[in-house]
Amino acid sequence: MKRVIVICEGETEREFCKNVLAPHLFHHNIYIQSPLIKRSMGGIVRWSILKKEIEIHLLEPNVVVTMLIDYYGLYQKYNFPDWEVGEKIQDKNLRMDFLENAMKEDILEALRHRFIPYLQLHEFEGLLFNDIQLFYEQVPKNELLGISELEKTFEDYDNPEMINNNKETSPSHRLKRIIKGYNKPLYGHYLAEAIGIEKIRAKSPRFNQWIEKIINH
Repeated sequence: MKRVIVICEGETEREFCKNVLAPHLFHHNIYIQSPLIKRSMGGIVRWSILKKEIEIHLLEPNVVVTMLIDYYGLYQKYNFPDWEVGEKIQDKNLRMDFLENAMKEDILEALRHRFIPYLQLHEFEGLLFNDIQLFYEQVPKNELLGISELEKTFEDYDNPEMINNNKETSPSHRLKRIIKGYNKPLYGHYLAEAIGIEKIRAKSPRFNQWIEKIINH
């Protein structure tokens, strides 16, 4: 069985990996571990710190290392490779490809062939905007406060990964307004389980490409 380490930005991503991604990949004969970023115990850190953690894991034999980290919240101060160049690329998908490749090239040459860099565009919570009917079915009526914003979001975005990178309009901030008492880790894997990973993959192309890379590596 192939072993894959998915370094997670936070509890939301880790719960998703444990409860949704792991069972899916198990059917492909892949066992995953999902540690939080060590230095911060969750939360983004400077690239130099994350790079060291990636390389330490890659020193283990026969392991593939990847990451589930949001592009939302990443800034120049974190010193990710070629960040300033990447930020000038207008097409967000091409920008993610460029930044991921820059990360891979910065890993030790002898190890990088077992590293799959990944930035979630824009934010993990975007994947939850997959099927509006599930919000009506899974969220208690007295907690579903922002129905008009929910409906408008689905009208505006066929691809939930494109829900944008702004403090007021990012997926998690929308969910806080839409769902009373929204709890990221709880609702994150709860809604993802209800959606099902096949539907998530079908509607979120970059996420699907990441899963394909893990399976086919």
